[in-house]
Amino acid sequence: MPIMAALNEFKRNRLVPFDVPGHKRGKGNPELTDFLGERCMTLDVNSMKPLDNLCHPVSVIKEAEELAADAFGAKQAFFMVNGTTSAVQTMVLSACKKGEKIILPRNVHRSVINAMILGGAIPVYVNPETNHEIGISLGMTLSAVAEAIRENPDAKAILVNNPTYYGVCSNLKAITEMAHAAGMLILVDEAHGTHFYFGENMPISGMAAGADMASVSMHKSGGSLTQSSFLLVGAGMNPGYVRQIINLTQTTSGSYLLLSSLDISRKNLAVNGKEIFAKVTEMAQYARDEINQIGDYYAYSKELINGDTIYDFDATKLSINTLNVGLAGIEVYNVLRDEYDIQVEFGDVGNILAYISVGDSQRNLERLVSALAEIRRIYKKDKAGMLQYEYINPAVAVAPQEAFYAEKEALPLEKSGGRICSEFVMCYPPGIPILAPGEMITAEILDSIEYVKDKGCFLTGPEDMEIKKLNVLKED
Repeated sequence: MPIMAALNEFKRNRLVPFDVPGHKRGKGNPELTDFLGERCMTLDVNSMKPLDNLCHPVSVIKEAEELAADAFGAKQAFFMVNGTTSAVQTMVLSACKKGEKIILPRNVHRSVINAMILGGAIPVYVNPETNHEIGISLGMTLSAVAEAIRENPDAKAILVNNPTYYGVCSNLKAITEMAHAAGMLILVDEAHGTHFYFGENMPISGMAAGADMASVSMHKSGGSLTQSSFLLVGAGMNPGYVRQIINLTQTTSGSYLLLSSLDISRKNLAVNGKEIFAKVTEMAQYARDEINQIGDYYAYSKELINGDTIYDFDATKLSINTLNVGLAGIEVYNVLRDEYDIQVEFGDVGNILAYISVGDSQRNLERLVSALAEIRRIYKKDKAGMLQYEYINPAVAVAPQEAFYAEKEALPLEKSGGRICSEFVMCYPPGIPILAPGEMITAEILDSIEYVKDKGCFLTGPEDMEIKKLNVLKED
């Protein structure tokens, strides 16, 4: 753990600080020091000779990157302290220049579309199919990817979610082989797949599949601090160029709290990952079995695998469909939080996701199961009128960058139908846009927005914080 070792040596040297940060090891801000702790504040330091520099690492950070690359089976690993958002954006900006095409599913995180706004890449969407029983979008079919490649032979890259928020995995190995045969790069958003690299009997990881780049949220299933991630690079990329792209947007004042958390967590997974994720899988399966005995809820897993749109499934994900209880996922999410003091990861139109990690306990899982059983007993109602699906196929009229920066006007939500949107509308989490810049606003989309507003989803994206108006492109 070279970063942690360097920080410990730094503390022993008792340097006199005439540099930033201005709290000077916590002495200048006693309230913050009392709140976060003296040890934390004394490690909140800036780049200096013994601690290396994140933008141009030559010593301890460079060594930590090499250890991470080895652990993940990558050619190069980059420490990311602007979250996986910046890792995803780096992938897209590294692969595609302005006007170049990228093939991708539409159920991507907003960070992917943000990257297209920043860099000017043109999306070619492969619309995922939907499971009509549980109302979630699935992976990309090989036939749809092959068709997109045939129709867009000039595309520079294909981006794949591995897995989706719900745990669904596409046939990543086959898609990678198809892309490389066509001279295209494979970019993998593995925000929810850190454990694929360390657990046994897991879906294939991006690097194992031969991907060119993968973004990994260590702070999710990997145990590091929030906002810390890795960007992994395969043999087909120029890591020096990738670092230049990273340095366009990543902070020049990298937090050593985040950097050390990545370093320490990487070592923990490399040494203990098999045991950790075996336990997580076991806990998730226990909870799944118990929830499915309640009735009406459906906690789904590998039984959904069909060899194509659901090529594999991440069994650590405790995804639970709530529609047969007569409640939207967001309604169950809110009741769990407000009445039972249980915080699950997210709730959407028809599902909730309870994120299971090594930090969980059997007792807490039993508390979740009991709460769900009680919610069904108290709140169950007829499912008539429930919106079934969380995904609506988009009609892309204008490139995201062009739409975002175009002349626009604000219209009341109910009067925006038939116009081209110039901003995002999404429920967060999970952060998959209902609408993105350049897409047509349809009656179905407006119904969906009103429905999720009524059910209590946390909507973000528009300039109008109350989501009563939408920015649309001005018409000539």
